Amino acid sequence: MGLIRMAALGAIGYAGYKYIAGSKGDKPAAFAHGQADKENFSKVRNAGPLAMADKDSRDWSATDESSDQSFPASDPPSTY
Repeated sequence: MGLIRMAALGAIGYAGYKYIAGSKGDKPAAFAHGQADKENFSKVRNAGPLAMADKDSRDWSATDESSDQSFPASDPPSTY
């Protein structure tokens, strides 16, 4: 009897996990609303704080903007 209860609880837990994992969607975490559509097949976020999913708590400087625009290039921006 205990084995049947454990199997039933395991099945319920697995079904709950799959339900919650499936409801999260396919939206990448770093993209702002409207940035990660089907036309953006390369999954590259636009530069700048407006394209970020989480709003930054501080204002961006010119150096911050240049660094974000140059990513993922190997050379740093020339504004340092």
